[in-house]
Amino acid sequence: MKSIEDTIMKGVQRRGKGAVVTPFDFLKSGSRDAVDQGLSRLTRKGVLQRVDRGLYNYPKQDPLLGQLSPSPEAVAKALARRDAARLLPTGAMAANMLGLSDQVPMKVAYLTSGPKRQAKIKNLMVTLRPTVAKNLATADRVSGVVIQALRYLGKGAVGPEVVRKLRKRLNPKQRQQLFQDIPYAPAWMGPIFRQIAADGKGDER
Repeated sequence: MKSIEDTIMKGVQRRGKGAVVTPFDFLKSGSRDAVDQGLSRLTRKGVLQRVDRGLYNYPKQDPLLGQLSPSPEAVAKALARRDAARLLPTGAMAANMLGLSDQVPMKVAYLTSGPKRQAKIKNLMVTLRPTVAKNLATADRVSGVVIQALRYLGKGAVGPEVVRKLRKRLNPKQRQQLFQDIPYAPAWMGPIFRQIAADGKGDER
C-alpha cells in the first residue's frame, strides 16, 4: 500500500500544485482497489483534496485563504483524460480565457468527444457535453477557443476592439493558425479571422 501511495504522490507532484487527477491516471501502477485506497489515504492526510466523485486535487495554498479550489480547466482535463477524449471550452469560459470577458461563469461547459460528464467545484458546475467530430476539428488549437468565444459574444458584439484584443493576445503563429482554420468557422467569422491574422502594425497600441 505504501508503494502505491508513494507512486501516486510522485505523480501528483510531477503535475504540480493545482493538478486534478483520477484513479485512471495511476492504473498502470496497481489495481483499481489499491489506487482508490492510496488516493483515500492521501486525502485523509490532507495531501489531496476530494473535489467530486473520483476527482482529487493537489491543492495550491494561499497564505490568507488556505487551500484553493482547482480551476475548471484542470477538472475538465482530468475528466477528458479519463475517457481519452478531446476537449474544447465554450461560452463564457472561452471568452474569459482570451481576455474578452471578465464575467465569472457559474456554469462552465466544454465540448467533448467522450460521454457526458459533470463535476461540481463548490458552487461551480463543470459539464462536458458530447458533440460530433466536426465541432472538435479545432479542439487542440487556439482557433477553436476563438470560435467558441466569438460565438458566445455574438456577431453584433464583435467589433474593432475585440479584434484589437485578439491581435494583441495571440502571437503571429497563432494568428496565422486562425487564417488557416477559417473553413472550420461560421461564415461571419471569416472576415474577423482575416483581420486578426493580417500583418498590421498596431498590435502594441
